[in-house]
Amino acid sequence: MVSRNVFSDIALIAILVAVQVFLLNRITLFGKYIPVLYPVFVMFYPFFRNNFHFLALSFILGLSVDAFLGTWGINALATTTIAYFRMLIFRTSTDTSTDFFSFQSLQWLQFVVFILTSIFIHQLIVQYVEFFKPERFFEILLNVVFTSLISFVFIIAYALAFKIKQKI
Repeated sequence: MVSRNVFSDIALIAILVAVQVFLLNRITLFGKYIPVLYPVFVMFYPFFRNNFHFLALSFILGLSVDAFLGTWGINALATTTIAYFRMLIFRTSTDTSTDFFSFQSLQWLQFVVFILTSIFIHQLIVQYVEFFKPERFFEILLNVVFTSLISFVFIIAYALAFKIKQKI
């Protein structure tokens, strides 16, 4: 288990927001898809820590991204939503029924399904709240799928670089 406290969590949030705002938002793949990395905080936060702190920190993370992008709370909504439902997403995507689990015990396919599900839900909320018009339903859905896949590549690279599967 990684030793973390509120101060290290806030430092990680600051780093993730800076990377997202100043680096990744300047990368536009295929002319319109921007990779998203900051939800890794929510995905890889230790499971059995204080849920109130976790939800508050997730909200602060999303609100910080919103402050820089001028998106009026959309990222805060999406980040807090996946934080709130993270345990449910984890259990359904990994078929885990026990209360004692970690990323170390997962097979890679279960790990990948958890990440894909989390990032897809996050992007679905962000894209539909920001751009929703009934006539653009399939265009936005396609944007969600491609942005999720591109973000998935960046998140897997992050997980491999920092050996997330072995630490948490």
